Amino acid sequence: MAVFAWQGRNARGELVKGNMDAVTEAVVADQLLAINITPVHIEVSAGVASGAHTTHRYVQSLWLRLSGQAVTSEDVELFSRQMYTLDKSGVPILRAFSGLEASATKPAMQEVLRDVRESLSQGRELSGSLAQHPNVFGAFYIAMIRVGEMSGKLTEVYLRLSEHLAFERDVRDRIRQALRYPAFVLIAMSIALVILNVFVLPVFAKVFSGFNAELPLLTRVLLVFSGWMQQWWLAVVGGALGAVLAWRAYLKTPNGRYRWDRRKLRLPMVGGIVLKATLARFARSFALSSQSGMPLVPALTVVAKTVDNAYIGSRIEQMRDGIERGTSIANCAASVGIFTPVVMQMITVGEETGELDSMLFEIAEMYEREVDQSIKSLSAAIEPLLLAVISALMLVLALGIFMPLWNMGQAAMGRLGG
Repeated sequence: MAVFAWQGRNARGELVKGNMDAVTEAVVADQLLAINITPVHIEVSAGVASGAHTTHRYVQSLWLRLSGQAVTSEDVELFSRQMYTLDKSGVPILRAFSGLEASATKPAMQEVLRDVRESLSQGRELSGSLAQHPNVFGAFYIAMIRVGEMSGKLTEVYLRLSEHLAFERDVRDRIRQALRYPAFVLIAMSIALVILNVFVLPVFAKVFSGFNAELPLLTRVLLVFSGWMQQWWLAVVGGALGAVLAWRAYLKTPNGRYRWDRRKLRLPMVGGIVLKATLARFARSFALSSQSGMPLVPALTVVAKTVDNAYIGSRIEQMRDGIERGTSIANCAASVGIFTPVVMQMITVGEETGELDSMLFEIAEMYEREVDQSIKSLSAAIEPLLLAVISALMLVLALGIFMPLWNMGQAAMGRLGG
């Protein structure tokens, strides 16, 4: 990530400029367009984009994440709720930011609030000041603040943003809660298999070799696999790490991200949950932006970047292009092929009656209920599956290790008795 110096013109044609952290110039341009600023010139900022400075910022960001001091979505949600209360009470914005800066518990959040307050004191708009921190305030958040500034409904926008962030946090927490138990079991099983292959099976191999008897096939397979693990464990670890790094690099490419986002929607058990959660996020974000007065085309442009799925995002952009050509929202939604007939009917009724915002909120709530039910069903389905896997592992160990020992013990007892 580098620091880019940009210049652009706002909606009034005034020349504005600033600095922004981003990966590429295209990301900076997208952020500026999201806050209704037309970029004129973007370049890497001299003096602050040096390698040492970038390395320092990366190390600092990594340390904040590891220490739990980085700014999270929960912090942004709390900030939105506090700004709603302060703005509703008529507190001046500079005074509000000064108070929030003094009460913030995280140094990283204090630094963000201080930088935004200083930017505001220089005469910049709030949306432009927040845009200088794209890692904290996303494109959707900044665009909504921009709409609130232009429409005079900033107080209402703060409230809606806090509710939107609370919904996203709730969905993430429920999915994590459903996956926590199976993840813990899989990790424990992996550790147990490593211990068995590295420490336990070599001991049994020495015991078996002392009997000079033919071992069952399953036992021989386990011993060969254990020997292979001991000899090539370093290559296995290196290969696993290399595969993980290669996979992450592949996902950073546009084509790789698109293919994986499309594929994970078809995964058994979890694909449906991911699809419903993504569509719920789309419906709520679209309803929120439309209700706040944002035009349809810019709203869909921003929403496509906030659904966190490249495949669904491309379908939303396809809807946007159709609307831009004059096609109705219902026809554009039908053409992308990601909505159920019930949802299509609700969109059609909402567009015909002029209550599209309300219908989109109902669609979001419907998807949220389905996600909640699917997560409960997932938890119920995973438990017997894990039990079957653990039982199969125990059976393999019993047949492969303990049965030969039992047979050898019986044979030894028979010889002693004879």
